[in-house]
Amino acid sequence: MKEASHSSSGTGATDNRRVPTPQHRPDSNQQDSPHRARTLAIDVGGTGLKASVLDAEGKMVVDRVRADTPYPCPPKVMVKALVALVKPLPAFDRVSVGFPGYVRHDKVLTAPEFGNDLWRGFDLAEALKAKFGKPVRLLNDADMQGFAAINGKGLELAVTLGTGVGTGLFRDGELMPHLELARHPVHGKKNYNQYLGKKALKKIGKKRWNGRVQRVLKILHDLLLPDKIYIGGGNSRNITFKLDPHVHLISNEDGILGGFMAWKSTQNGECVKK
Repeated sequence: MKEASHSSSGTGATDNRRVPTPQHRPDSNQQDSPHRARTLAIDVGGTGLKASVLDAEGKMVVDRVRADTPYPCPPKVMVKALVALVKPLPAFDRVSVGFPGYVRHDKVLTAPEFGNDLWRGFDLAEALKAKFGKPVRLLNDADMQGFAAINGKGLELAVTLGTGVGTGLFRDGELMPHLELARHPVHGKKNYNQYLGKKALKKIGKKRWNGRVQRVLKILHDLLLPDKIYIGGGNSRNITFKLDPHVHLISNEDGILGGFMAWKSTQNGECVKK
């Protein structure tokens, strides 16, 4: 968890944008001792796959790597793509994976971007453990991004705007049971994914999409009354309206940096083991 630092952009809307500054150290082929464990953090997105290795303080030791998400993407294709993605990265001791869907006990329950029927019940953590030979923790991608954004005080909500929409809720730094709001109706017959996702942005344009984002933020605020809301994901860069004081834009790199907290935090979320 990081303390928020806020700044205003010079063009467009005034926002509260937080950008992490990764710290690098020389590569090493030797694994650290348990108390200096390195974490391989993987951020699975509907458009791209990203990964980096974090040191014992949660800082990147190398720049992240990225590859396009393959389609169609059944489990075997995803596993193969992730193994290839992380091949150039340095040694690591454990793995965190943020996945765009509902996960529980390291198994995928929903995968709206890749096909629910193909993915339902798939043990992605076990499959990656078999490939990497390291322990793996699997959690929702918005939950993982939220871990890096929150400051651990009060009720905090992370919202990701990308191919679809993700949310993660935290109370005093503790991850709450995941709510897959992306599949909940928000306007007529449209759910959050259909209303605010990448396809909607392309279809209706940035101006109307921004109006929808404002409407959804008000709905979420009225529903949860969070002390802070953090907005990330690739499409957050398209926000042009002035954000309320308790709403902050966060860097996409938080989707990776949160992988460290998935191991460090003791919390009762359904998708991360204690």
